[in-house]
Amino acid sequence: MWLWALLAFAITLAFFKQRNLSVALAIVVVIAGVFTAKISVIGALFALLGFALAALIPKSNRLNRWLYTGLLVVWCAALFFHLVPGFHNLKALNHVFASPHSLPFSMYLNLDKPLIFFALILAHPNLFGSGAKPNKRAIVFTIVPLFALLLVAQFLGAIKPEFSVPSWWWLFALNNLLLVCATEEALFRGFFQQEISRKLGRLSGLFLASILFGLSHYTGGLTLIIFATLAGVGYGLVFYFSKRLWAAVLVHFLFNMTHLIFFTYPAVAK
Repeated sequence: MWLWALLAFAITLAFFKQRNLSVALAIVVVIAGVFTAKISVIGALFALLGFALAALIPKSNRLNRWLYTGLLVVWCAALFFHLVPGFHNLKALNHVFASPHSLPFSMYLNLDKPLIFFALILAHPNLFGSGAKPNKRAIVFTIVPLFALLLVAQFLGAIKPEFSVPSWWWLFALNNLLLVCATEEALFRGFFQQEISRKLGRLSGLFLASILFGLSHYTGGLTLIIFATLAGVGYGLVFYFSKRLWAAVLVHFLFNMTHLIFFTYPAVAK
């Protein structure tokens, strides 16, 4: 599992302002993936092409920037939805139960989707936020209704309270924080929300990015799309009020861990 550990370490470095080292380690992972047969040559070339494309964006003129950004969005979507052949993601959890009344749950450690993170930090220098003074009170007022979504889901019968700490919680936590939440927040808040806000205004950026986040959960059905969209609004507000991407990542992670430990995960068994 050293490839995934190195990938997680590379993402961690980026949050400590070590962008060049972070991207260099990601490239090492891609190349090592080829030699260990975890990534095909086609998959590696696709990944490296995306990195090269992302690196061109900050240096391009307005017309080329639009073109390259559009291509990068397509590249991100292909990796996000696992449409690129040649990535052998590891099925780390297979049909396990978080608690007695939970539905079975499986989890992959992905090599393709986290690569989005590294392309975005190449393409957008301000991906991590401005770092300006945060509005702490507004963050608190955002977090309370955000976590209340779990109670709404309970009321609707989608989940039920059930305290449990499964033996695999640590693997879920590491994967969720570094390979899932960091990537998703970089894409939907750091990239989409900021880019749309810059062109259409802050409210449009917040809501359109949240809708895209909700739609990305389409495999879970309409109920999950709606809840993911509402959660996306919460994460987006945390990002806006904190001016820091890591804050949105942390809240997203804590929301998922609260769901896992205190409720049936991913849903209640009927």
